[in-house]
Amino acid sequence: MNTAAPRSGDGTIGKALEVLDLVAQAERPVRFSELLTMSHHPKATLYRLVQTLTNLGMLRYDVDRQTYAPGLRLVSLAHAAWRQSSLAPIARPHIDALSETLGETVHLAQLDGGQVLYVDKRNAKDPIEMFSQAGKVGPGYCTGVGKAMLAFLSDDALEVALSQQAWFAHTPHTHTTRESLCADLEVVRREGVAYDREEHEPGIICVAAPILSDAGRSIGALSVTTSTTRKTLDDLSGLAPFLKSTARDIAGAAANWQFPSH
Repeated sequence: MNTAAPRSGDGTIGKALEVLDLVAQAERPVRFSELLTMSHHPKATLYRLVQTLTNLGMLRYDVDRQTYAPGLRLVSLAHAAWRQSSLAPIARPHIDALSETLGETVHLAQLDGGQVLYVDKRNAKDPIEMFSQAGKVGPGYCTGVGKAMLAFLSDDALEVALSQQAWFAHTPHTHTTRESLCADLEVVRREGVAYDREEHEPGIICVAAPILSDAGRSIGALSVTTSTTRKTLDDLSGLAPFLKSTARDIAGAAANWQFPSH
Protein backbone atom coordinates (compact mmCIF):
# COMPACT_ATOMS: atom_id res chain seq x y z
CA MET A 1 0.00 0.00 0.00
CA ASN A 2 1.53 3.31 -1.03
CA THR A 3 1.18 6.32 1.19
CA ALA A 4 0.20 9.72 -0.12
CA ALA A 5 3.00 11.92 -1.35
CA PRO A 6 4.26 14.44 1.20
CA ARG A 7 2.67 17.87 1.11
CA SER A 8 4.68 20.68 -0.37
CA GLY A 9 6.91 22.18 2.30
CA ASP A 10 6.99 19.09 4.55
CA GLY A 11 10.58 18.42 3.50
CA THR A 12 12.85 15.92 5.21
CA ILE A 13 10.89 15.95 8.47
CA GLY A 14 7.68 15.11 6.66
CA LYS A 15 9.37 12.24 4.82
CA ALA A 16 10.84 10.89 8.05
CA LEU A 17 7.45 10.98 9.74
CA GLU A 18 5.98 9.04 6.82
CA VAL A 19 8.55 6.30 7.41
CA LEU A 20 7.73 6.20 11.12
CA ASP A 21 4.04 5.94 10.23
CA LEU A 22 4.74 2.99 7.93
CA VAL A 23 6.67 1.13 10.63
CA ALA A 24 3.99 1.87 13.25
CA GLN A 25 1.13 0.84 10.95
CA ALA A 26 2.73 -2.56 10.33
CA GLU A 27 2.21 -3.40 14.03
CA ARG A 28 5.23 -5.74 13.87
CA PRO A 29 8.93 -5.47 13.02
CA VAL A 30 9.42 -4.99 9.27
CA ARG A 31 12.25 -5.56 6.81
CA PHE A 32 13.59 -2.80 4.60
CA SER A 33 12.21 -4.60 1.53
CA GLU A 34 8.71 -4.38 3.01
CA LEU A 35 9.10 -0.67 3.71
CA LEU A 36 10.26 -0.18 0.13
CA THR A 37 7.09 -1.86 -1.13
CA MET A 38 4.89 0.34 1.06
CA SER A 39 6.71 3.62 0.45
CA HIS A 40 6.64 5.92 -2.59
CA HIS A 41 10.23 7.05 -1.92
CA PRO A 42 13.14 5.90 -4.11
CA LYS A 43 15.27 3.16 -2.56
CA ALA A 44 18.24 5.45 -1.85
CA THR A 45 16.03 8.11 -0.21
CA LEU A 46 14.20 5.56 1.92
CA TYR A 47 17.46 3.92 3.01
CA ARG A 48 18.90 7.29 4.05
CA LEU A 49 15.77 8.14 6.04
CA VAL A 50 15.71 4.75 7.77
CA GLN A 51 19.39 4.99 8.69
CA THR A 52 18.97 8.50 10.09
CA LEU A 53 15.94 7.48 12.16
CA THR A 54 17.83 4.45 13.47
CA ASN A 55 20.88 6.53 14.40
CA LEU A 56 18.61 8.93 16.29
CA GLY A 57 16.92 6.13 18.22
CA MET A 58 13.54 6.66 16.58
CA LEU A 59 13.80 3.23 14.96
CA ARG A 60 15.43 0.09 16.35
CA TYR A 61 17.24 -2.33 14.06
CA ASP A 62 17.38 -6.04 14.90
CA VAL A 63 20.61 -7.32 13.36
CA ASP A 64 19.66 -11.00 13.63
CA ARG A 65 16.22 -10.65 12.06
CA GLN A 66 17.14 -7.66 9.87
CA THR A 67 13.97 -5.84 10.86
CA TYR A 68 13.01 -2.35 12.01
CA ALA A 69 10.66 -1.44 14.86
CA PRO A 70 9.83 1.77 16.78
CA GLY A 71 12.81 2.81 18.87
CA LEU A 72 12.96 3.56 22.57
CA ARG A 73 13.42 7.28 21.94
CA LEU A 74 10.13 7.28 20.04
CA VAL A 75 8.48 5.39 22.90
CA SER A 76 9.79 8.00 25.34
CA LEU A 77 8.41 10.83 23.21
CA ALA A 78 5.07 9.03 22.93
CA HIS A 79 4.81 8.76 26.70
CA ALA A 80 5.63 12.45 27.07
CA ALA A 81 2.94 13.34 24.53
CA TRP A 82 0.45 11.10 26.36
CA ARG A 83 1.18 12.88 29.64
CA GLN A 84 1.32 16.45 28.32
CA SER A 85 -0.98 16.61 25.29
CA SER A 86 -3.75 14.12 25.91
CA LEU A 87 -6.72 14.05 28.23
CA ALA A 88 -5.75 10.58 29.42
CA PRO A 89 -3.90 11.42 32.68
CA ILE A 90 -6.66 13.82 33.75
CA ALA A 91 -9.48 11.47 32.77
CA ARG A 92 -8.01 8.25 34.17
CA PRO A 93 -9.75 8.21 37.58
CA HIS A 94 -13.05 9.22 35.97
CA ILE A 95 -13.04 6.50 33.32
CA ASP A 96 -11.88 3.97 35.90
CA ALA A 97 -14.92 4.79 38.04
CA LEU A 98 -17.30 4.77 35.05
CA SER A 99 -16.09 1.39 33.80
CA GLU A 100 -16.32 -0.07 37.29
CA THR A 101 -19.85 1.27 37.76
CA LEU A 102 -21.20 0.15 34.39
CA GLY A 103 -19.12 -2.99 33.87
CA GLU A 104 -18.69 -2.10 30.20
CA THR A 105 -15.81 -0.99 27.97
CA VAL A 106 -15.06 2.73 28.16
CA HIS A 107 -13.07 4.64 25.53
CA LEU A 108 -11.46 8.07 25.72
CA ALA A 109 -10.64 9.72 22.40
CA GLN A 110 -9.48 12.97 20.85
CA LEU A 111 -9.74 14.26 17.29
CA ASP A 112 -6.60 14.43 15.17
CA GLY A 113 -6.79 15.54 11.54
CA GLY A 114 -10.45 14.60 11.30
CA GLN A 115 -9.74 11.11 12.63
CA VAL A 116 -10.24 9.56 16.06
CA LEU A 117 -7.21 8.89 18.24
CA TYR A 118 -8.03 6.54 21.10
CA VAL A 119 -5.95 7.79 24.03
CA ASP A 120 -7.22 5.44 26.75
CA LYS A 121 -9.46 2.43 27.26
CA ARG A 122 -10.92 0.40 30.10
CA ASN A 123 -12.12 -3.08 29.26
CA ALA A 124 -15.44 -4.50 30.41
CA LYS A 125 -15.51 -7.10 33.16
CA ASP A 126 -16.19 -9.57 30.35
CA PRO A 127 -14.15 -8.11 27.43
CA ILE A 128 -15.15 -8.45 23.79
CA GLU A 129 -12.98 -8.21 20.68
CA MET A 130 -13.12 -4.86 18.87
CA PHE A 131 -10.95 -2.59 16.73
CA SER A 132 -10.44 0.25 19.18
CA GLN A 133 -7.36 0.18 21.40
CA ALA A 134 -5.39 2.97 23.07
CA GLY A 135 -3.01 4.42 20.49
CA LYS A 136 -5.04 3.34 17.49
CA VAL A 137 -6.53 5.74 14.97
CA GLY A 138 -10.09 5.23 13.75
CA PRO A 139 -12.45 7.03 11.38
CA GLY A 140 -14.35 10.07 12.57
CA TYR A 141 -17.47 9.64 10.47
CA CYS A 142 -18.57 6.19 11.64
CA THR A 143 -17.61 5.95 15.32
CA GLY A 144 -19.57 7.20 18.30
CA VAL A 145 -16.68 9.22 19.73
CA GLY A 146 -15.92 10.61 16.27
CA LYS A 147 -19.44 11.87 15.72
CA ALA A 148 -19.62 13.25 19.28
CA MET A 149 -16.54 15.39 18.58
CA LEU A 150 -17.40 16.37 15.02
CA ALA A 151 -20.81 17.65 16.12
CA PHE A 152 -19.26 20.30 18.34
CA LEU A 153 -16.56 21.65 16.05
CA SER A 154 -16.76 25.18 14.74
CA ASP A 155 -18.20 25.49 11.22
CA ASP A 156 -14.76 26.02 9.67
CA ALA A 157 -13.15 23.16 11.58
CA LEU A 158 -16.04 20.84 10.72
CA GLU A 159 -15.69 21.66 7.03
CA VAL A 160 -12.01 20.72 7.17
CA ALA A 161 -12.72 17.53 9.12
CA LEU A 162 -15.44 16.44 6.69
CA SER A 163 -13.01 16.83 3.79
CA GLN A 164 -10.69 14.38 5.57
CA GLN A 165 -13.20 11.52 5.82
CA ALA A 166 -12.92 8.43 3.62
CA TRP A 167 -16.67 7.64 3.43
CA PHE A 168 -15.85 3.95 3.08
CA ALA A 169 -18.80 1.66 3.86
CA HIS A 170 -17.45 -0.54 6.66
CA THR A 171 -20.91 -2.00 7.23
CA PRO A 172 -24.40 -1.54 5.71
CA HIS A 173 -25.04 1.06 8.46
CA THR A 174 -22.06 3.34 7.72
CA HIS A 175 -22.63 6.95 6.70
CA THR A 176 -21.18 7.26 3.19
CA THR A 177 -22.14 10.87 2.41
CA ARG A 178 -21.66 14.24 4.07
CA GLU A 179 -25.42 14.84 3.94
CA SER A 180 -26.23 11.66 5.86
CA LEU A 181 -23.58 12.31 8.49
CA CYS A 182 -24.50 15.99 8.95
CA ALA A 183 -28.14 15.03 9.57
CA ASP A 184 -26.93 12.67 12.30
CA LEU A 185 -24.67 15.39 13.77
CA GLU A 186 -27.69 17.69 14.13
CA VAL A 187 -29.32 15.06 16.33
CA VAL A 188 -26.10 14.68 18.32
CA ARG A 189 -26.05 18.43 19.03
CA ARG A 190 -29.64 18.33 20.26
CA GLU A 191 -29.32 15.22 22.41
CA GLY A 192 -25.74 15.66 23.59
CA VAL A 193 -24.84 12.05 22.79
CA ALA A 194 -23.87 10.10 19.68
CA TYR A 195 -24.47 6.46 18.80
CA ASP A 196 -22.49 3.97 16.79
CA ARG A 197 -25.18 1.77 15.30
CA GLU A 198 -22.86 -0.95 13.99
CA GLU A 199 -21.39 1.67 11.67
CA HIS A 200 -17.73 0.71 12.01
CA GLU A 201 -17.85 -2.94 13.03
CA PRO A 202 -20.70 -5.45 12.70
CA GLY A 203 -22.15 -6.29 16.10
CA ILE A 204 -20.40 -3.41 17.92
CA ILE A 205 -22.52 -0.53 19.27
CA CYS A 206 -21.80 2.40 21.55
CA VAL A 207 -23.09 5.59 23.09
CA ALA A 208 -20.68 8.53 23.25
CA ALA A 209 -20.63 11.98 24.81
CA PRO A 210 -18.42 14.95 23.92
CA ILE A 211 -16.06 16.48 26.45
CA LEU A 212 -16.60 20.19 25.92
CA SER A 213 -14.51 23.26 26.71
CA ASP A 214 -16.01 26.33 28.37
CA ALA A 215 -16.57 27.67 24.85
CA GLY A 216 -18.65 24.60 23.98
CA ARG A 217 -16.08 23.08 21.62
CA SER A 218 -15.03 19.44 21.78
CA ILE A 219 -11.68 18.64 23.38
CA GLY A 220 -12.40 14.92 23.43
CA ALA A 221 -15.11 12.31 23.78
CA LEU A 222 -16.05 9.39 25.98
CA SER A 223 -17.94 6.24 24.98
CA VAL A 224 -19.41 3.10 26.44
CA THR A 225 -19.06 0.29 23.93
CA THR A 226 -20.54 -3.19 23.85
CA SER A 227 -21.88 -5.80 21.44
CA THR A 228 -25.37 -6.45 20.16
CA THR A 229 -25.26 -9.86 21.84
CA ARG A 230 -25.09 -8.16 25.24
CA LYS A 231 -27.07 -4.95 24.94
CA THR A 232 -29.35 -2.97 22.64
CA LEU A 233 -29.16 0.67 21.62
CA ASP A 234 -32.07 1.31 24.00
CA ASP A 235 -30.00 -0.22 26.81
CA LEU A 236 -27.13 2.12 25.93
CA SER A 237 -29.40 5.17 25.90
CA GLY A 238 -30.11 4.43 29.56
CA LEU A 239 -26.37 4.85 30.26
CA ALA A 240 -26.21 8.30 28.64
CA PRO A 241 -26.72 10.22 31.93
CA PHE A 242 -23.70 8.45 33.49
CA LEU A 243 -21.64 9.22 30.40
CA LYS A 244 -22.62 12.90 30.28
CA SER A 245 -21.90 13.35 33.97
CA THR A 246 -18.43 11.81 33.61
CA ALA A 247 -17.72 13.92 30.52
CA ARG A 248 -18.59 17.07 32.51
CA ASP A 249 -16.31 15.96 35.36
CA ILE A 250 -13.41 15.43 32.95
CA ALA A 251 -14.05 18.80 31.29
CA GLY A 252 -13.98 20.46 34.70
CA ALA A 253 -10.72 18.73 35.63
CA ALA A 254 -9.21 19.79 32.29
CA ALA A 255 -10.31 23.42 32.53
CA ASN A 256 -6.87 24.67 33.51
CA TRP A 257 -5.08 22.74 30.76
CA GLN A 258 -4.40 24.24 27.34
CA PHE A 259 -6.07 21.85 24.91
CA PRO A 260 -6.75 22.79 21.28
CA SER A 261 -10.17 24.43 20.94
CA HIS A 262 -11.80 23.97 17.54
